[in-house]
Amino acid sequence: MNKRIIIRWMAASLVGVVIAASAQAQANQNKASQPSQMQHLVIQVSEAEPAKWNLVLNNAKNVQEELGAKNVEIEIVAYGPGLGMLKLEAVSNSRVTEAAQSGIKLVACENTMRNQKISKDDLHPAATYVMAGVVQIMKRQAQGWSYIRP
Repeated sequence: MNKRIIIRWMAASLVGVVIAASAQAQANQNKASQPSQMQHLVIQVSEAEPAKWNLVLNNAKNVQEELGAKNVEIEIVAYGPGLGMLKLEAVSNSRVTEAAQSGIKLVACENTMRNQKISKDDLHPAATYVMAGVVQIMKRQAQGWSYIRP
C-alpha cells in the first residue's frame, strides 16, 4: 500500500514538473519574440538603383511591423549614388515621406552633397545631415546598432 502511494506521489510530481517546464518554455518563447529593450538599425544606401531604394524602404517597414515601431530606431544613411533616393524628384519620394512619417530617420551625406553639387533644397524636407555617411554608419556600429546593406 505504501509503495502505491509513493509511486502515485512520484507520478503526480513528475507530471507537475513537466507541466511547469512546458509553461516556462512557452513563456520564454513569448518573451524572446518581443524585444526586451529598444532595438537600433542603420541601413546603408549607396547605389543609384530605385529597386534597391524600395528594398531598403521595405526592409525598414518590415522591421517596424515585426518589432513594433516604438521598439526600434531606424536610420537610413544615403551617400554616393544612393543620395538620389532622398532627392525631391526621386521615384521613391512618396515612400520616403511615408518612412519619415513612421519615424524612420533619413540621413544625407554632406560630402556627397558637396561633390555632386546638391543643396538641402534639392533633398526631401525630412532629411537630416551628417558630414560623412560612412563615418555615421561606423559610429552607429560602434554604438551597437545592427547594420544592413541590401
